[in-house]
Amino acid sequence: MEKKQHGDLTAGLLDDAPVAVDNPVKVQDLTFRDGHQSLFATRGRTEDFIPIAEDMDRVGYYSMEVWGGATFDTMHRFLGEDPWERIRTLKKYIKKTPFSMLLRGQNLVGYRNYPDDLAEAFVDRACENGMDIFRVFDALNDFRNFETAVKIIKKHGKHFQGAICYSLTESRMGGAVYNLDYYLRKAKDLEDMGADTICIKDMAGLIAPYDAFVLVKALKESVKAPIHLHSHFTSGMADMSLLKAIEAGVDIVDTCLSPWAYRTSHPAVEPLVAALRCTSRDTGFDLKLLARCSEYMEKISPKYRHLLDDRMSIIDINVLLHQTPGGMLSNLVNQLREMDALDKIDEVFRQLPIVRRELGQVPLVTPTSQIVGIQTVNNVLFDSPQERYKMITAQVKDLCYGLYGKTAVPIDPEVQKKALKGYPRGEQPITTRPADVLDPELGKAEADVQGLAKDMDDVLIYALYPTTGKRFLRWKYGHEEIPREVKTKTLEEVKTEEELVRKAKAGLLVEKCVKDAPEKGAGARTFNVFVDGEFFQVDVEQVGGAPVITSIVQAPQPTAVPQAAPVAAPTMVSVPPPPPKPAAAPAPPAAQPAPPAARPAAAAPVGGTSIEAPMPGMIIRYEVGEGASVNEGDVVLILEAMKMENSIASPVSGTVKKINFKDGDTVQKGDVLAVIG
Repeated sequence: MEKKQHGDLTAGLLDDAPVAVDNPVKVQDLTFRDGHQSLFATRGRTEDFIPIAEDMDRVGYYSMEVWGGATFDTMHRFLGEDPWERIRTLKKYIKKTPFSMLLRGQNLVGYRNYPDDLAEAFVDRACENGMDIFRVFDALNDFRNFETAVKIIKKHGKHFQGAICYSLTESRMGGAVYNLDYYLRKAKDLEDMGADTICIKDMAGLIAPYDAFVLVKALKESVKAPIHLHSHFTSGMADMSLLKAIEAGVDIVDTCLSPWAYRTSHPAVEPLVAALRCTSRDTGFDLKLLARCSEYMEKISPKYRHLLDDRMSIIDINVLLHQTPGGMLSNLVNQLREMDALDKIDEVFRQLPIVRRELGQVPLVTPTSQIVGIQTVNNVLFDSPQERYKMITAQVKDLCYGLYGKTAVPIDPEVQKKALKGYPRGEQPITTRPADVLDPELGKAEADVQGLAKDMDDVLIYALYPTTGKRFLRWKYGHEEIPREVKTKTLEEVKTEEELVRKAKAGLLVEKCVKDAPEKGAGARTFNVFVDGEFFQVDVEQVGGAPVITSIVQAPQPTAVPQAAPVAAPTMVSVPPPPPKPAAAPAPPAAQPAPPAARPAAAAPVGGTSIEAPMPGMIIRYEVGEGASVNEGDVVLILEAMKMENSIASPVSGTVKKINFKDGDTVQKGDVLAVIG
């Protein structure tokens, strides 16, 4: 009889012979990190993971990814949670399954390369707080950006997983840049660095099933380290790609519990477990236990459903055309909508591959996806026929200088020259390891938050995110009240909000007293509304798609309740007033709608030239103060938009007569940021 092969998944299915599960596929769960990052803008809260944690620990996962990526940013910025505390808390409940995190190489969990002293301190604290496996990647696949992190990982005896960012190739791993030879060379480099496992990181869901088979088979023949495949479901191919990779001998795959799987997330674990049963790669997982975990996730999902893209289709085949990862795509759409330029989306998609090629054909993954995407938006909105790259982000300048590393192909020389004109570090790009030219920052960070930070974990929150990090530390230690929209909500509160939304759609919600809310995120607005005689404050925000209600709080009745004439607003539907109240409870006297809250943008400059915000964003810092002299073209302030920094220059020479905002303020497109006289 012919001997059954090691990877033959059909062995035993067509006869009565028992199947020896000699090589079960290992599974890493992503539900607690990349699942909600991909679907719900990383808004999953620790409190919602605790009730299921012990059951997840019993499943038998190879590991659970619980941290890294965008969690560090989102937790302190939007959830009011200490990101370090999440590791420590989950460790109390998950005691057997190793913890994994996504580390962006020298980017750590931010959007720029940090100096070695910060990188060493961060990885050291991650190890001490309980991280076991570090999936380390670099957006340019420049492994020089791994060196500092790997040194600390190895020092602590932790697991170093080297990741290779996957970019679309031509048929069966061909192509001029990203081809089979490219990935094999990168895998050899990682093995030489001491990688315990090697991950193919398919961040956009581009890898086709038969390409996955060819790549995994070649890697298994070329390197000794176990191979791990990570893919997103965006294009609809990921579950098929996992299956073909398993046939080729892949060691580990990534999945999510089904309620937080699919769309731009990942393949679901339950169908994979069922598909592999009674084969040589059987996971051995208990489907009933998984079903119980998924049932819980389904129960708490209404807390996050408002963040989910409401498209009918759960796949986006266009990703195979424009190669834009799901998170990047939603950011682009959101930014264009906030700038009243959504009609430009097709032109953005047309120019994306052009800008990507000019910037070195970089893989599109954080932070290069943001770098390429936002620069493309800037080109579409601000360029003229006579001049391209009129507004270049700070990150594009850093990329052109070499601060992110070596690109797959050279950057367009004309673009590079323009980006580096007047660049503070010099106009000649570097070829060394990026961190070699970065000055230490840890000492300055410690001094900046002396008296506020209690330990090194606090210092690192500030060091990585100075503006939002310091604000979080003020929240954490009671120096500032945590904003209402940051606080957690119960399922009961969510149900109340859903009922209000239902009433709005049914024509029972009357909008009143519209006012801007500059203290909230870009695009956020607060509405005072009356429903059946009760008064509510409703926060509405753009979250990667259509406007959504993000907070509803019952408030005390105002002294005068507006009558039925609603104030028109693009984000809410004006509807007829509710039926009149009984005579025993007459409506209060009529009052005019409250005027919008005063904003600096409304004050017209007198005898000067205004500098207006070209896009919504957050003020990182002003480079000059009132009374300073500036020349035309001098940078007046740095505006962060979609995590990228834009230098806003003075259109004229003169004196800074007025500065209308402060560092950390959120501004809207058209707001007057400063006046030059």
